[in-house]
Amino acid sequence: MTFEKFLFYFFAAMVIFAGLMLITRRNPVHSALFLVLAFFNAAGLWMLMEAEFLAIALVLVYVGAVMVLFLFVVMMLDINVAEMKPGCFIKYLPVGILIALTMVVEMVMVVGPKHFGLDIYASPVPHAPGYSNTDELGSMLYTTYMYPFEIAAVILLVAIVAAIGLTLRRRPETKYQNPSKQVLVKRDDRLRVVKMPSESKMELK
Repeated sequence: MTFEKFLFYFFAAMVIFAGLMLITRRNPVHSALFLVLAFFNAAGLWMLMEAEFLAIALVLVYVGAVMVLFLFVVMMLDINVAEMKPGCFIKYLPVGILIALTMVVEMVMVVGPKHFGLDIYASPVPHAPGYSNTDELGSMLYTTYMYPFEIAAVILLVAIVAAIGLTLRRRPETKYQNPSKQVLVKRDDRLRVVKMPSESKMELK
């Protein structure tokens, strides 16, 4: 076994291990950390495919920015891990198995023996020193895969709005302003003129 194959199986095994730990941990913070581990090992797989830009983007963007956002959302949701029901995992296990089997069937259909392998897709050919996969990625992303790229951007926007909506919860002890009621306020509702008789200086003393 060559060194490249050893690295491939190592990174692939670590991605599978991190994915399993991600869905089996009860603590959401631990799950987010295992997702970081999966991202790092997936970046190693991209490096083996000579896609350096994707590997660096995966580490800098997803690990450095998106995962920090995930952790902030998890913290702001204020999930009480101690009160989580122990039977939640067993309760949703059949649905999870069904979704996992569906994804496995789809992956086999895409990367099965008839459509994927060393005889069909050989190892990447080493490029010249002046080759830039960033230019190639940009040209493919904004020409051939333009619509999937835009759809992914809309899905991420919906996810961000949903995360913000989950964190904005009303607390009874907190006072909030209602602009619609503020603009309808009249002067007589806020100001009361009180007429008092004048007092002389002797009475004040």
